[in-house]
Amino acid sequence: MNLLLWGTEINESLFPVLEEIKALGFDGVEVPIFDTDPSHWYTWRAKLDELELDRIAVTICGPDFNQISPDPAMRKATLERNKRAVDCAMVLGANLLNGPYHSALGQFTGQPPTEQEWRWAVENLQELADYADSLGITLGLEYLNRFESYLVSSTDELIKLVEDVDHPACKIMFDTFHANIEEKNLGDAIRKLSKHLVHIQVSENDRSTVGKGNVNWEEVFKAVEEIKYDGWLSVEAFSQKLAVANIWRKMFDSETQLMKDSLSFLKNSIG
Repeated sequence: MNLLLWGTEINESLFPVLEEIKALGFDGVEVPIFDTDPSHWYTWRAKLDELELDRIAVTICGPDFNQISPDPAMRKATLERNKRAVDCAMVLGANLLNGPYHSALGQFTGQPPTEQEWRWAVENLQELADYADSLGITLGLEYLNRFESYLVSSTDELIKLVEDVDHPACKIMFDTFHANIEEKNLGDAIRKLSKHLVHIQVSENDRSTVGKGNVNWEEVFKAVEEIKYDGWLSVEAFSQKLAVANIWRKMFDSETQLMKDSLSFLKNSIG
């Protein structure tokens, strides 16, 4: 279960939520890393260990941190910031750091990415992957839809980026929400990136309860089975508590009901 359902304040006030997630039958949580001070995450590791919940770290970069900025100082600061996020993942006890931190969320130039921007992304990700690998952590890069990112916004583009980085610790995560916007066929997209795939976020077209929207889940689960995927299926749902998602209406009864129904749908769909 991704904790962004409860907003961006990722602190110890969410510990009762972790207890509920465990009680409902989830095996683990995706923990957003916005606070890149590693000391913040020791209590989280202890709580997750206590509950026997597995964990994956996720992070994003906003306008203040952009790996493809023309400003070399910002590129350097972003690389250092993302290394700190890796440090936090290590403290948390996660072996994956997922997200679209290859570039800054919601930042556009009005043009496609240039060759120079692409090279900056590759170079910075190569160094970040080296650092992550030294700590036993794998990068799971995510593409967003065209309205949120322009460096990569499709399976083909992200495969090219990861293959240009060409590092064993630089892989791909797949988010059904973005893919539902950008791909012709979700199953084909999963098959295409299967050799790089380390994580799947299951997210409905309206970001609410999984199985209650129009994502073609039959395609998704058929492909997952065909490629013999054995990683996580993680529910990512958002609410009005996450302002950046631009959700201004309530689309589910409660977080508890969303979790119960989403988990039930997944168990009934994949066994």
